[in-house]
Amino acid sequence: MSPEVISMREPDEPTTSERVLLSSGRYVLFGPFRIDQQRQEVTRNGSRLKLQGKVYQVLLTLLEKPGEVVTREELRMRLWPADTHVNYDANVNTTVNKLRQALGDSSDKPVYIETIPRKGYCLLVHPEVSDKSSHSHLAHREPAADSAQGSSRSSGGLAFSKSDVWIVFGVIGLILAGMLLGAGITRLWISRAVPMAPYSLVISFSRARAVPFF
Repeated sequence: MSPEVISMREPDEPTTSERVLLSSGRYVLFGPFRIDQQRQEVTRNGSRLKLQGKVYQVLLTLLEKPGEVVTREELRMRLWPADTHVNYDANVNTTVNKLRQALGDSSDKPVYIETIPRKGYCLLVHPEVSDKSSHSHLAHREPAADSAQGSSRSSGGLAFSKSDVWIVFGVIGLILAGMLLGAGITRLWISRAVPMAPYSLVISFSRARAVPFF
């Protein structure tokens, strides 16, 4: 009988493939966010987010262990040296809340950061590390939003072209109305002027006969 092989890994211990090596690339991408580790800059759809140093460090700590519980003790060790005398619990709470506010997240209905009671916090999304910019990544991650924007733009373009057509029709209508009005005024003037012509001829003829010949 072959001996039973017993794994020495704890049941809750994540595999190496589940960890994210942030050092493997310059950019860290998740959702609409991009982190430039070289510049220590976080952007959302191209707009820069203002993150303080400790808030940025909390984000990196969570990104290193997506789907895992990052304990409050881990955050304390990451943010403050051992000889620092602060209220760690209050400061950790404040720092995580600032990060949530920057990401537009909520503790009640978390999208990115979930609070694990009496343990710590967990990142709900799995980031990607790349050496390239995030434009292609965002286009791939948010096709519905891009298609919605494209449809809205196309509909806006159609509405704009229709308004142009109506403006052109309106101008043409005004021109035609002006032409018709001018033609009517001309015909009215001619109809009034024509009956006076024979009368003028009769008067001229009568005056011509009344002139004596010598």
